[in-house]
Amino acid sequence: MEGRLAGGAMLDTLTAALREVLSADSVITDPVRLRTYECDGLTYHRATPGVVVLPATAEQVAAVVRLCVEFAVPFVARGSGTGLSGGALPREDGVLIVTSRMRRVLEVDLPNRRAVVEPGVTNLAITEAVRDQGFYYAPDPSSQQICSIGGNVAENSGGAHCLKYGFTVNHVEACEIVTPDGDLVTLDRMDPGYDLLGAFVGSEGTLGIATKITVRLSRVPESVTTVLAAFENIEQGGRAVSAIIASGIVPAAIEMMDALAIEAAEAAVACDYPRGAGAVLIVELDGPAAEVELQFARLKEICSGAFELRVAADQEERAAIWKGRKSAFAAVGRISPAYIVQDGVVPRTALPRVLAAIDRLSAEHRIRVANVFHAGDGNLHPLVLFDDAEPGAGERAETVSGAILDLCVEHGGSITGEHGVGVDKARYMPRMFTDDDLDTMQLVRCAFDPRGLSNPGKVFPTPRLCGEVPGVRKGVHPLVESGKAEQF
Repeated sequence: MEGRLAGGAMLDTLTAALREVLSADSVITDPVRLRTYECDGLTYHRATPGVVVLPATAEQVAAVVRLCVEFAVPFVARGSGTGLSGGALPREDGVLIVTSRMRRVLEVDLPNRRAVVEPGVTNLAITEAVRDQGFYYAPDPSSQQICSIGGNVAENSGGAHCLKYGFTVNHVEACEIVTPDGDLVTLDRMDPGYDLLGAFVGSEGTLGIATKITVRLSRVPESVTTVLAAFENIEQGGRAVSAIIASGIVPAAIEMMDALAIEAAEAAVACDYPRGAGAVLIVELDGPAAEVELQFARLKEICSGAFELRVAADQEERAAIWKGRKSAFAAVGRISPAYIVQDGVVPRTALPRVLAAIDRLSAEHRIRVANVFHAGDGNLHPLVLFDDAEPGAGERAETVSGAILDLCVEHGGSITGEHGVGVDKARYMPRMFTDDDLDTMQLVRCAFDPRGLSNPGKVFPTPRLCGEVPGVRKGVHPLVESGKAEQF
């Protein structure tokens, strides 16, 4: 109790200091308002933050972090709160730094195909700022209308078109960041030496907070062809995916939905996908017109087993085809009281085996699973459906969810493709990595954040090496003992 009181008194003192560097409406302590920020898009994990701040400038973010360091109080950065791994889960004994007020497009440099934006700018807003000049920002998470670029950088977000164009890390040229010490520094892709920018992107807020991001802009392709292919079952769709990739075609996107996911999308947005489809495949081709035309002819041959093939005639029809897929995660709320959004990766060749195994898990545990995935790169998004009012259903859903990740690892894949680790998957990290692997990663974290104040408790299953308590390991770490690494 004494420790809790001491911590609470420390937070109160810090809050008073925060009010001296921020405007009155930028420091939130009201219990009702604090609950707005108690979780991100993964509502399964919740915690009420000790205090919330809404800085408007990079200098204010730095000032907040320096105060957190002074008072030894942990801090967590949050953008739009659309993350799906609990990466922005706040600390009850800490400060939540919300960057939603930092939403200016600072510079557009079309000759060099760059834009400089603040972290609160939404993903889609970047494209909207340059679309009329023939450019766009390629990464497109399904939540792109509301997710912020700062969060995209933290999670290394992907999207439907990452098959051809890559993830956020492939489109970020530089980041101004506030380090866990409260310093403002810039990490640039052109800097010599170690790729610190590459380490920062995808670090889930554990290495600092992005306050200014320079992104790469892409030319709007000359031609785009969007195709919807309906198959009787998901196995036929899977074979079509393998054949498309084997043919040498690299589509901008290849997405698949099974019958249950289609049912949910129809209930939510009336997407009008072909009736009776066991699976639909959305394939988008883009590039020079002549190239797209040749690829489309080959695609029609490959998808000859589809019982219906739709080709978008214009932008409106293209949006209609994408409507069901883009709404898939939210749509399952129409057919299930609760659900877990899972995220894992397998080699494309393993898709049929893994999907069959997921079906067996579903039947064994009496838990429905709707499959939606980036088929082109094997990024699965199984939606594990359950009724939280039914005793034991939540536990069975968690069992199925974890078993799906085990399947991904067993088949040579990963426990996450684009949603990140956060708090939700930290316990699964040892299934992919050894203790030495995890300690080596943590040494990188310690180099940035020796005090362990920047988004603590995320990514790694236990505190390690930075002077934090636990672990099974006793004594000096072998890397430190050998002189190959320094323990702070």
